[in-house]
Amino acid sequence: MKPLATLLLLAFALPAQVPEARIKIDTDRRIGEVHPHLFGNFAEHLGRCIYGGIYEEGSPLADENGYRKDVMDAVRGLGVTILRWPGGNFASGYRWKDGVGPKDQRPVRPDHAWGDLEPNRFGTDEFLQYCERLGVEPYICINAGLGTIDEAREWVEYTNESRRTYWAEQRRKNGRDKPYNVKYWGLGNEIDGPWQLGHKNAEDYAKFALEAAKAMRRVDESIKLIASGSSNFGPGADWIAWNRTVLERLRGEIDYISLHTYIGNRENNVESFLAASADIDQRIEITEGLIRAALAGRRAARPIAIAFDEWNVWYRTMGRSEFETGATRLEEIYNFEDALAMGMFFNSFFRHAHIVKMANLAQLVNVIAPIFTNKEGLFLQPIYFPIAEYGKQKGNVALDALVESPRYKAGPRGELNYLDVSSTWDPKRRELFVNVLNRSATRDILTRIENVEGRLAPAAEIWQMYHDDLKATHTFGDDRRLRPRTWQETLKLERNGFSYRFPKHSLTILKLTVEP
Repeated sequence: MKPLATLLLLAFALPAQVPEARIKIDTDRRIGEVHPHLFGNFAEHLGRCIYGGIYEEGSPLADENGYRKDVMDAVRGLGVTILRWPGGNFASGYRWKDGVGPKDQRPVRPDHAWGDLEPNRFGTDEFLQYCERLGVEPYICINAGLGTIDEAREWVEYTNESRRTYWAEQRRKNGRDKPYNVKYWGLGNEIDGPWQLGHKNAEDYAKFALEAAKAMRRVDESIKLIASGSSNFGPGADWIAWNRTVLERLRGEIDYISLHTYIGNRENNVESFLAASADIDQRIEITEGLIRAALAGRRAARPIAIAFDEWNVWYRTMGRSEFETGATRLEEIYNFEDALAMGMFFNSFFRHAHIVKMANLAQLVNVIAPIFTNKEGLFLQPIYFPIAEYGKQKGNVALDALVESPRYKAGPRGELNYLDVSSTWDPKRRELFVNVLNRSATRDILTRIENVEGRLAPAAEIWQMYHDDLKATHTFGDDRRLRPRTWQETLKLERNGFSYRFPKHSLTILKLTVEP
């Protein structure tokens, strides 16, 4: 039997566990600004998003204008910066003039997008005043389906004209003297989709959008315009050809082209589900290439960015048709693995921060949303918390991090890193953020994190979402068990780096300080 002293020496001589992964950060390797509009949202006239969500006249939870006060508080906590309205599919049949003037004189219309009735009690003025109350930028999507160029031009006149014109005077009669100065306008929604009212091919859409852009800018040349990029990624859909045509025809008039993506865990495999980042990255990078091709050789060309103006997890409440889907009211109940997907989306947006300058989660309340209400109150879905936390990095500089990680086979997507990573830098506060999604279902990953420029301070702030049950959800009166943990930690620094263990199926944000 060995003496105790010998056993102790042997124990101390055992090597420490070697990290399996490596993240290397260099604050000089800058991608671009994390634009504040990456933390946008979307409110469509669909289900209970507007009526019973944002707006509920007569409710004890609403103010004198009908806006739900508890929802407004939750939206402020979410950190929304820009809000898209009125659709979505709804926009392609919407007559904006039905939604202005005395509420009791506004017509009730069938909603041919989702199979409901539209009372028109929440219209342009209600939306724009809601945005003002919240301090968010409004983004209006015109009707490029069944609508006309003149209707689009007149809508800009109603909201933005300061002179004594007809539609500016109508706005004044409706109680608003000064213009709203709406800056962001979408030139239609998903017009390439055969499900869309007024569906067009790429050439016909481009002709309409070009003339609409011209007419709208004649009213207000300062507006920013978002073209309807392809959202049709189904079998046989040539989304690249659509985007190429739109960019070539509309260059010089548009400021953004839109992308839409919804994902779902239909295979009930979290690693496959979270591999969707490969698809998101690919769509962004291909579209960026198309933008560069469209602008090649054009001196002083108007820059074009990507607006990812619909994105989320959505698959449980999809029907076989628009009306069947509308009947579900798209009231998706989100679980813990869906919260992890929020980090995956934002990591991709941050890695492409030089070209993705707007993103709008679909949607705000009740309809595939982070906030869920009934007549007595609301609860926060698990997806709420990563969105709010990532939003604290708006205005930072996205960094190109080197990532080496154990890999896994993700079907037709090939091999991917288990660690999905983004990083941002605030040079004024000298704060460094490392955002890490561990996609492994079973494996904690010990990782060496290194910083190249400047000396790391040992104090770190940790934000983390982890739960044993990937399917755990929230409900009314019980929305605290999937909330993130936050704590302070003193790092054991070695050669301007440290080791950190990222738990299986977790989302972690490390906030570090780099000393001068």
